[in-house]
Amino acid sequence: MNLWEQLRDWLLLIALLLASVVVMATQNEPLVRAVRAETMEWTARIESGFAWMGRYVRAVEENDALRQRNIELSSEVARSRAVRTQNEELRRLLSLRDSTRASMVPARIVTKDITRQRNWITLDVGRADSVTAGMPVIHEAGIVGKVVLVSEHYARAMPFLNTDFRVPATILPIGAEGIVRWEGDRLDRLRLQHVVKTEPVELGQEVVTSSHSDIFPPGQRIGTIDSVTVRPGRNEFSISLRPAVELYRVNHAFVIRTIPTPEKDSLEAASIP
Repeated sequence: MNLWEQLRDWLLLIALLLASVVVMATQNEPLVRAVRAETMEWTARIESGFAWMGRYVRAVEENDALRQRNIELSSEVARSRAVRTQNEELRRLLSLRDSTRASMVPARIVTKDITRQRNWITLDVGRADSVTAGMPVIHEAGIVGKVVLVSEHYARAMPFLNTDFRVPATILPIGAEGIVRWEGDRLDRLRLQHVVKTEPVELGQEVVTSSHSDIFPPGQRIGTIDSVTVRPGRNEFSISLRPAVELYRVNHAFVIRTIPTPEKDSLEAASIP
């Protein structure tokens, strides 16, 4: 059997199919029209069956675009909120500077290291701004710390969240005095020591720097009494304070340029025989 005999039947079938298609496309008889309409209906059903795939793909693409836009808008909102918070903080600091006669230098906190017991912060002011070691650092809400090291344009400060930090304090309005320190555990608690239990100490009383501080001016806010207990076998209270300044939220501060007193400093530094 040669090749023609093998292909003859298939070629004949294809020719007949083509002829039938031509006839159906060119004739307008009722039967042909009915077959054509039925064919178009089935074609439309098939197309509608696959149309949802296109809609699904478009929906996925639109959802991805909307999700990306939502992320962008969320980032813009976060940046706007951060800028607004900083602007509010700066306005309060400017109000603080306008309300006092003390010579103060505005500073930005460029580094915070408050992850251990001996924490530190770095300010963007230094000797070029007449800042020297021993000067107090404050915020409009209260004390921040004291300068301990100074370079030409930067200052290293010990915040109140440092186990070496101490500041004499007064309880308002009763006038009882003690020493405030941080015990190195909770960032939202300070300890007020050496207050005798005969003092009428109550929750919510404000604690400020006393006139005995050699760093801070008197009356600077330190915190608010959060708990008061009597130490067993002792004649003094165990007092917990909530700091007036949330140090981990603060981005700006003021350095108070205190006037040095060489005679007093020399006398206090001299050893007593």
